[in-house]
Amino acid sequence: MSFVIGRGDDVESGPVGHLGAYRARDGSEGADLHLDFDGPHAMLIVGKRGYGKSYTMGVLAEDLARAHGVAPVIVDPMGVFDTLAETTPGEGVPATVIDDPAVTPSSLDPRSWCSLLGLSPESGAGSLVWGAAQNESTMDGMRDHVESSDAPDTDKRAADNHLRLAEAWGVFDADGIDAAELGGGEVTIVDVSGLDSAPMNAVCRGVGEALYRARVDETMDRLPWLLLDEAHTFFGGVAAPALRTILTRGRAPGVSLVSATQRPSAVPEVGISQSDVLLSHRLTSQDDLDALQAAQPTYMNVSLSDADRLPDEPGEVVIIDDATETIHSAQVRPRDTPHGGDSPSASDVVVADD
Repeated sequence: MSFVIGRGDDVESGPVGHLGAYRARDGSEGADLHLDFDGPHAMLIVGKRGYGKSYTMGVLAEDLARAHGVAPVIVDPMGVFDTLAETTPGEGVPATVIDDPAVTPSSLDPRSWCSLLGLSPESGAGSLVWGAAQNESTMDGMRDHVESSDAPDTDKRAADNHLRLAEAWGVFDADGIDAAELGGGEVTIVDVSGLDSAPMNAVCRGVGEALYRARVDETMDRLPWLLLDEAHTFFGGVAAPALRTILTRGRAPGVSLVSATQRPSAVPEVGISQSDVLLSHRLTSQDDLDALQAAQPTYMNVSLSDADRLPDEPGEVVIIDDATETIHSAQVRPRDTPHGGDSPSASDVVVADD
């Protein structure tokens, strides 16, 4: 009999995704296992490199793109999810790739602008950037605000140089990504793989803010799902406030967050404790195991680090479902679209004869 992670009831009572099948101790597969897409969730996918973390996120994205009433968005820092848009036999996956994403400057608050540019809000240049972000909504407007101030020239030059740097990243535009662009039924892949950490975080912040605000303001009908690969990169940057807001307050407006990382020890405690579904592939780092152990629910009477419990093969996963207070061992199903996260091999390289 099938089980639905996140609600536990019949698969017919709302949209679900097909995650895979139960995994017996002898390695055989059992009944199908599904994930609830009907209500909002905070999910954390963890696992060391090469054991299926990104693959599992791709499986979720495929099913979310086919589900009714949801708007899935992937922020892709590795450039591996554009394969979702490739033509495949059968049903296919409706997908859109945004290759050169930009967000509105106003998607960052003044404090985040200072943090993004490495300026103290109390410094001369920092206070100028703060005021510019507080009063203007375009890069030109922010720079004009700095130039027209009566601050010392050295502070104005420093503030302007920092704003020029941010402008050169090419990720800020008054007509940047908005909720309408992200609110369709297809999966939207926001490819930030060509960006450094700071502009990558700025885009993620803008996307997260747009999705959350659209649901709070009731301008988006579908329930958004924000999926983040290498999530520790974003929890450690200016995207973090938007992600914390979704984790702690996203349930009421119906915003879900799926975070995948090979370093759960680098994810803030709120990123683990607020997750109602944890999917763990193989982990070997003691720091990572300790991070999960600290948030382990009281109803779980075995340790994730137990050899018999922790997965040891690619595609195997242990699921802790806080909504139903249950624990499951599963094998993730094969993807319908190509997986872009495989590592290249030197043995596959064809070298031309000299």
